[in-house]
Amino acid sequence: MDTIWLGGAEWLAVLRIGLGLWWLESWRHKDKKGWFERGTGITWAADVAGKHRWNAVRSGFDVVVAPRPRTMAYVVVYAELALGLGLVAGFLTPIALVGGLLLNVLYFTLMIHDWAEQGQNAMMALISVVAFFGMGWQTWSLDSAIGLFS
Repeated sequence: MDTIWLGGAEWLAVLRIGLGLWWLESWRHKDKKGWFERGTGITWAADVAGKHRWNAVRSGFDVVVAPRPRTMAYVVVYAELALGLGLVAGFLTPIALVGGLLLNVLYFTLMIHDWAEQGQNAMMALISVVAFFGMGWQTWSLDSAIGLFS
């Protein structure tokens, strides 16, 4: 593979780190007090799910998220933090890439009416797939340094 400036493995590391920074920014800009104390994030998601065109999304939300809004707020917020840290540091990278892909698919499905959200989640999902199949943990990662996933 011919590349400019960096090698292929290094470019995959740049892509992985960039995706991690994107997850960290998603975590950073959340109003944690609103999410944890007032339930704003889950309330907003409940409103979106309640109007969703697909019954599976409405009923899935009612079964999984609605009965435990506080727990789900913590799961969402700290999942984004864990994904960001894992991808930037390159620690448990394949797990973070698959977890991020699943979270993006959930976000994409919930926000099927919002083109901006669809674009963001589609691009993040694509980066996850490319970094996973390109084994983006081979360079500039803790995984590589300690010999995980060789």
